[in-house]
Amino acid sequence: MRDTSVSVRRRVRTGLCSAALFGVALSLVGCDQQDKPPAPAGPPPLAPEMRLHPVTFDALPGWGGDRPSAALPALRWSCEAFAKRTDADAWVGPGAYGGTVADWQRLCAGLNRVLPPGQESGQEETVLRSWLRETFQPYAVGMVEAGGQAKYEGTFTGYYEATLKGSLTRQPGYQVPLYGPPADLITVDMGALFSDMAGVKVVGRLTEKTIEPYWTRAQIDGGALAANGAPVVAWAADAVDAHILHIQGSGILELPDGGAVQVGYAGNNGHKFVGIGRTMLDRGLVGSGQASMPAIRDWLKTHPDQAPEVLASNPRYIFFRQLQGPGPLGALDVPLTPGRSLAVDPRYVPLGVPLWLSSVDPDMLPLARLMVAQDVGSAIKGVVRGDFFWGSGESALEKAGRMKSSGSYYLLLPRDRKEAPPARP
Repeated sequence: MRDTSVSVRRRVRTGLCSAALFGVALSLVGCDQQDKPPAPAGPPPLAPEMRLHPVTFDALPGWGGDRPSAALPALRWSCEAFAKRTDADAWVGPGAYGGTVADWQRLCAGLNRVLPPGQESGQEETVLRSWLRETFQPYAVGMVEAGGQAKYEGTFTGYYEATLKGSLTRQPGYQVPLYGPPADLITVDMGALFSDMAGVKVVGRLTEKTIEPYWTRAQIDGGALAANGAPVVAWAADAVDAHILHIQGSGILELPDGGAVQVGYAGNNGHKFVGIGRTMLDRGLVGSGQASMPAIRDWLKTHPDQAPEVLASNPRYIFFRQLQGPGPLGALDVPLTPGRSLAVDPRYVPLGVPLWLSSVDPDMLPLARLMVAQDVGSAIKGVVRGDFFWGSGESALEKAGRMKSSGSYYLLLPRDRKEAPPARP
């Protein structure tokens, strides 16, 4: 989700509607939708800092060593998301490279024809490799730097589904609230009002007819939400574990009776994410090379007198909901597949599309495999930037918390796709 600040003024009939993310009130009345300019016929332009270079499948690093069939569940979940969409003519991603929703619905139907769901043949690997080659064109993704040269390498981190002790009711030992979205939390999609503000969202607190910045983490932890009866989804046993849940976005609560409940992302307070590892380094609380997630967690739990101030340095606050069915859910609203789902920056990589990752894990072992873009993250910003989903539990934390690797990726985009209309004179 983009954290950005905007200010716009536009005359609408006899009124003036203005907006800014923080500090400027947003009028919720008087903006007439009929004065919006018509939506452009073509796809959104490719960002000038992004470059796509076509390559062959044989040029993909490690193409021969992966088992693409391990990504088949993730591919099917993306296809399910595309199948639910009714905007068949909508463009998928910037530029015309990604085609339209209809193009993806058609290729997903083709996948189901060659590999019918629930019908294992023993030939999945061969059939899938052939289908991928026939259906997709790989593109190396690069970041254009000063001088016009493209850099095809970026940073890849890891994340996981947190596991922590929790309760559905407040009781001794479970005193840390996990809030659901408060009634006064509002998100305004500025792109729905003004076409030149596509992708910009204003998040804040509704007060009569204006929006003000929502409460920060420090204010919420200090009781700002308790006064307005905000819903509590569950109660965590430990504040540090709860904060890690906020960072990861989803988790499993181990209940006192031995059961478990899954919770997932339902919203945020609109403030920019600040990594507590960076805070601890800047304050000299940990040394260089000691800011991995496992190390941070251990330090916070052994320094309970200093932990609250460190946690409050991250003003961003996440709101949760209970999940039913398979999970955790990513931003595409489909279950994530461990080792095959990747969080990306959707300004450059459209959600739902497959890509080829070339990187290494925290132990410098190769990560060259078929992945699917199915999630986003407040810290995942950039043309070549990804967050590798490792799964759930302590073993996933051990990997995710140490991962910060260089690497590259290649978008797999439809060969058979709608062409962009010619530019208007």
